[in-house]
Amino acid sequence: MQKVLIVGAGRGGVALLQVMAESDAFQVYAVVDHDPQAPGLALAQSMGIQTGQQWETFLSIETDIIIDVTGDEETFNHLREARSKRTVLIPGSVASLIFQLLTEKESLISHLEHDSYIRELAMNSTHDGMIGIDCDHRIILFNDRAADMIGIEKKKALHQSIYQVVPLSGLPRIIETGRAENNQELMLDNGTKVVTTRIPMVNESGDIIGAFAVFKDITEVVNLAEEMTNLKEIQTMLEAIIQSSDDAISVVDEQGRGIMINRAYTRLTGLTEAEVINQPAEADISEGESMHMKVLKTRRAVRGVKMVVGPNKKEVAVNVAPIIVNGQLKGSVGVIHDLSEIHQLTSELDRARRIIRSLEAKYTFEDILGSSDEMMLVTEQAKVASKTGTTVLLRGEQGSGKELFANAIHNGSDRKYNSFIRVNCGSMPSVFLKETLFGNGSSPGVFEKARDGTVFLDEIGELSLDAQEMILEALKTKNLPATNGSPTGKLYARVITASHINLERAIAKGKFLEELYYYLSRLTLQLPALRTHKEDIPDICERLILKLNQSFGRTVKGMSKSALDQLMQHDWPGNVRELENVLSRAMIFMNPKEELIEQKHLIPLQTEQSFKREMNGPLAEQLENVEKEIIEQTLRKHSGNKTATAKELDISIRNLYYKIEKYQVEIERSG
Repeated sequence: MQKVLIVGAGRGGVALLQVMAESDAFQVYAVVDHDPQAPGLALAQSMGIQTGQQWETFLSIETDIIIDVTGDEETFNHLREARSKRTVLIPGSVASLIFQLLTEKESLISHLEHDSYIRELAMNSTHDGMIGIDCDHRIILFNDRAADMIGIEKKKALHQSIYQVVPLSGLPRIIETGRAENNQELMLDNGTKVVTTRIPMVNESGDIIGAFAVFKDITEVVNLAEEMTNLKEIQTMLEAIIQSSDDAISVVDEQGRGIMINRAYTRLTGLTEAEVINQPAEADISEGESMHMKVLKTRRAVRGVKMVVGPNKKEVAVNVAPIIVNGQLKGSVGVIHDLSEIHQLTSELDRARRIIRSLEAKYTFEDILGSSDEMMLVTEQAKVASKTGTTVLLRGEQGSGKELFANAIHNGSDRKYNSFIRVNCGSMPSVFLKETLFGNGSSPGVFEKARDGTVFLDEIGELSLDAQEMILEALKTKNLPATNGSPTGKLYARVITASHINLERAIAKGKFLEELYYYLSRLTLQLPALRTHKEDIPDICERLILKLNQSFGRTVKGMSKSALDQLMQHDWPGNVRELENVLSRAMIFMNPKEELIEQKHLIPLQTEQSFKREMNGPLAEQLENVEKEIIEQTLRKHSGNKTATAKELDISIRNLYYKIEKYQVEIERSG
């Protein structure tokens, strides 16, 4: 490396310093100028180069080159006399020429680097792979896309033999033949299928200096073709599905003109394709507005809209939804249901539900809500009871959830796949009750029907003494009593009983068999009254609202704080049943658009003090009075309709008749 001393730090010296500092062939070790403010001195100092005002200080026999850019002839003569014989002195004119040559070189290098960058950028921006080789079959060009498709890093591929990177490459053949090959298929080692075009690279003299290949991944093209085939199959499949549907379906475009209907649509409306396709959406309507046009305007689905369609004037319910593809509205699809069929199916469903309700337990332990200590304790006891086969006696006030616990115990046991049959012992006369329990010779009783399931005897305290004796005998002997000459059978069913009355007091009065009590109460669960665990009311309300939403077809989301506070202040003599009744009344009288139960929706609830003033006497009598009031209010609401009243109170019509007679409820009739 040549050691260089620059004398003169003006503009020329600065330019020369900048060029030579970037060269590996020169080492500028000092820059000198008699003017301490010369710009070249500051630049040299920033580069770590020595500076000064006297060149004599820095001149030595080790100096290889002195460049004088002062332009002063006297300075040049002094330098020539002082230098050693091995030191080359270059005057400013020659230095200027050297500077120009170096500048031009740097400019050419810069242009070449820019051109190379542009070519590299262009090659790497294409979606096609590119490979070039020289006559020694070495890779001299390899773009990013080629690296991705072949699966090798670019730096590892360059300068390698083409056969190491692409073993089946045809590029060497192009060098030998000098002929181009277009659109040739090639399978890469990684399974990628490509189509490639190979051409020879020729210099200005016409000599072949290598070969170049451009190749495209056709795996994507093949997959796209397969997807298009699949789309056609899917389209055919969807049309077949639509045509095979029993629901009437119509589809319109974004302008509201019909583009597709199925055969079920024609059967229901009486309209053919010719009368609907390419016709306005209103073409099928006899009464009402077009839901297709409404959906196209609002971009919102509609459900359950009743209207009359077709020349047959069919009463239907319509569901219509927008068809949106990539954020753009493309049309709408409507499904039309024949309301006459829906009414028939609903009737059949209600009948099936009544049958299922009588044979199966509806609730599990997950349906028992409450995190209070009282509810947690009795729930854990019930879970233990479910794992045993012993009789269980559920005690608690009316409406405290005895049937719920009986259901949960059954569903938590190994009998859950067998029948669960509930009998309300207080809802029917004694003669009918015995037949219900043990049969009459021609038809079996519930103990026999239940087989390996569970029989739940609700209000066990209402049983007549002779019925009690028959049950006691069955529990003692595990045999069912003979009725009307029929042979006895085995008792396989588990027995769960419930009562809200004081059975010990009934025993003392001779109205209940003490021995039967001990058989039934081997495992007794005392269910807490709601007033003892009011902290569970919010959770219970949430579950009841979900249940009532399904019953009433509503979308109530919850309760306001003021409404909940009012419920928390009440003592709930009717327990959860009373709470459900209050919520159901509130939801019935709510505006359909309201989503929260407010305080204004709740019926006036008695405070604890007023309740104490109005309700005196034994607890059973007080609860009966509350139950009588609820039945009277519900009957008035339904204008004396007992079926509607029983449905709202979720009791059987027979049970309602029994309670009307028991409480001597006066029925007000409309008209």
